[in-house]
Amino acid sequence: MLYEERASREAVRMGALTRCRDGRRALDLEYAVVDVETTGLHPDQGARVCEIAVVRMRGDGTVLREFTTLVDPRVVVTGQEFHGIADGDVVGAPRAAELVGELSALFSGAVLVGHNLDFEDAFLAGEFVPAGLPSGLPGLCTLRTLRSQVRLDRYSLARASHALGGDWPTGQHTALGDARACAQLLAELLHNAPGELRYTGPEPVVLPEVPSEARPKPRRSVGGLARRLTDASVRAVPVRDLRPWPRLWYRLELDPRLCAGRFGAAERERAVARARFRFQRRRALSVAAAFTGTMAAAALAATLARGAAAR
Repeated sequence: MLYEERASREAVRMGALTRCRDGRRALDLEYAVVDVETTGLHPDQGARVCEIAVVRMRGDGTVLREFTTLVDPRVVVTGQEFHGIADGDVVGAPRAAELVGELSALFSGAVLVGHNLDFEDAFLAGEFVPAGLPSGLPGLCTLRTLRSQVRLDRYSLARASHALGGDWPTGQHTALGDARACAQLLAELLHNAPGELRYTGPEPVVLPEVPSEARPKPRRSVGGLARRLTDASVRAVPVRDLRPWPRLWYRLELDPRLCAGRFGAAERERAVARARFRFQRRRALSVAAAFTGTMAAAALAATLARGAAAR
C-alpha cells in the first residue's frame, strides 16, 4: 500500500495519488484543503495555531465552500515576519476547541489535503484532536505527490505554482491564500496528469455532526482584497482556469513514502533508483509469468497429443 499507518492519536493517515490501477479515481472524490499559520514550527515545543483555512472542493476543481478564521492561541503570537498576525489581531478570535464542529463538517466525507500535510497534521493532532476532532482522517500531501510525479528544481507551494502554472500565488503566508493556491495546484495536477490519477489510502468517512461554537474572525484582507467569508459565501464556484503544465512528468512515478523530508538531490536519486528497480522487477516477473504460461500450454498440448495417439 502507498499510505502510512500512523498512531491512532494523529489526525491524518496519509494516502497517495498514483497512475497505477489501484484505488479510486481521484476526480470522483471531494477534498478539504487545509492550511494553518502558527506561532512556531513545533507544537510539542509550545507552538500553536493562530489562523486556519479550509477550501472544500471537488476533484474537477469546483470549490464548494471556503472557511477561514484567526485563532486565539492563548500564547504570545510570534512569527509576525512570516504571517503578519499580531497579538491584537487574535483578540476575540475563537479558540481551537471551538472550531471542532466547523472543521468536522468541512472534513466529513473528504480527503484532507495540504502542501506538506505533515505540518498541518502535527497541529491538528496537537490541538484539535484532543478537543474532539476525529483522528485517522484520510490525507493527501501535494508536496509528496509533486515530488513523486513531476521533476522540479524546487517544490515549495509558491515555486511549484509558478513553475507549473506560470503565476505566483496571491495571499502567500495567509491561511486562506495558501489553501487556495494548494487547491488550484491539486485541481491542475488532476487535470494535467498523463494518465488517470487514482487515490489509494484510507477511505473518506462521514463524520458525526458536532455543534459549532465558533464565531469566525477572518483577517481583514487576503492577497490585498478585503473579503469576509460568511454563510452567504457557501456556494459552488470554480477555481481559476486549469492551466496546462509543461511536460515535466516522471516516466516512472516515485514512491511517495520516499518523497518526504528534505528531498535533496541524494534523496531524489534514491527514489528514482528505487522506481527503476521496481519497474525492472515487475518486467522480469511478467516475462517469467509469460514463459511459465507458454511452457504450461506446451506441456498440456503434448499431453493431449499423447492421449489422442494412445486412443
